[in-house]
Amino acid sequence: MELRNMFRIVRQWWWLVAIPVVIVGVYTLLTLDHPAPQYQVVMRFAAGTEPAGLSIDYDRYYPWLASEYVARGLAEVAESGSFAGAVSERLVTQGLDVAASAIQGRIISDYLQSVFVIYITWQNADQIVPLAEAVTLELTQNAAAYYPQIKDVGIAARRLDAPNPMQLSPSLRAQLLSPSLKLAVALAAGLGLAFLAHYLDPSVREPADLKDTGLPILGRIPR
Repeated sequence: MELRNMFRIVRQWWWLVAIPVVIVGVYTLLTLDHPAPQYQVVMRFAAGTEPAGLSIDYDRYYPWLASEYVARGLAEVAESGSFAGAVSERLVTQGLDVAASAIQGRIISDYLQSVFVIYITWQNADQIVPLAEAVTLELTQNAAAYYPQIKDVGIAARRLDAPNPMQLSPSLRAQLLSPSLKLAVALAAGLGLAFLAHYLDPSVREPADLKDTGLPILGRIPR
């Protein structure tokens, strides 16, 4: 199909192209909601225990082995409901009332050998640093409450990174639901309707419409 024929079809069925665009445009204006900015803090912690007074060879091996277990265990603890509740109680003492359920869904952890990482995503730039500090204190000061076997063996975790919030880019879901993309999809749907209507339309509107029929053109009535 030639490009000029495509323009002719769009000009003829412009109202079919416009219908989806208008509907989506009105719906987008009525439901337009700018997503709140999201902030994230990434903190690395080194896990480890002090030697337990075994032989020299054991003192070199077992503390390193134990540190890997501690890193893995505290990373799992950080995503638990009990940990979120303890962090929520720490925030109350600072005048921040944040539900434990909201905290638990915003903490993600990972670990690699003796180091574990805590990711905190939060929508309030003023609260994310106090939240990160409360998480740090709970991990470094109260680890024995979750694992009594590490009580009295030294600090189990040390924070390596200060909490420095950074604003996250819009999520893929937010980008896919952006008004411009919605209107582009609506325009594509309208164009599809226009070409479908032209394909199904039995009317003869141009001499070119008779070309495939093999019928001779005897005359043409001017507009």
